[in-house]
Amino acid sequence: MTASESAAVTQVYDVLIAAFPGRPTDQAVDDLQQEVLNQMNETDPRGVILDISEVTTLDSFFARVISETAGMVELMGGRAIVVGMRPSVAITAAELGFGLDSVDTARSTDHALLMLGVTVEDADDVAAGPESAAATTHDDGDRSGSAPSPGGADE
Repeated sequence: MTASESAAVTQVYDVLIAAFPGRPTDQAVDDLQQEVLNQMNETDPRGVILDISEVTTLDSFFARVISETAGMVELMGGRAIVVGMRPSVAITAAELGFGLDSVDTARSTDHALLMLGVTVEDADDVAAGPESAAATTHDDGDRSGSAPSPGGADE
């Protein structure tokens, strides 16, 4: 498997980000699903972002695995959000009958982090040092609760 076919799972704060390769093989998709579940078990994250922004084509196997992975993450107490779906991928998913109705989606990783309650507070003056920018998470203990709006304020 080449680097362009492999997938990666990265932890950012208390969130896992699983990035799928542009042309994922069935094996790469299976491996990523297993890695997500293993890291869910080890790190107990608040959620998992399934980043498919590099994916250019979709087949029924890939769509099914995305849906199943999201369901497994939720069974393990996390929240799964799919990000970066291209228009062509969305059209194909709908044509294949995979509306992914039970899967949360977001426009970008930043938006997904906001949906999970992760925000970054940054100061006007970056030169003030590392303590001038801090990440915060808003967790009332209920990971299944509603997400804040992308603008951060109730509308």
